[in-house]
Amino acid sequence: MGLLGWAIVALVVSLIAGGLGFTGVARGAATVAKVLFGIFLVVAVVLFILLLLGVGAVT
Repeated sequence: MGLLGWAIVALVVSLIAGGLGFTGVARGAATVAKVLFGIFLVVAVVLFILLLLGVGAVT
């Protein structure tokens, strides 16, 4: 499972925990989801820029 998958899992855990009243767990899971999504976004942007520059392209 990739970074985006783990971020979605943490988001779902956060929503369920928040709905059940476990605010501490929900806050922690939401923080983990934000961090993982941020890392995923940075990696995706870097790979997109490398693709535009043609780095690693097979010709």
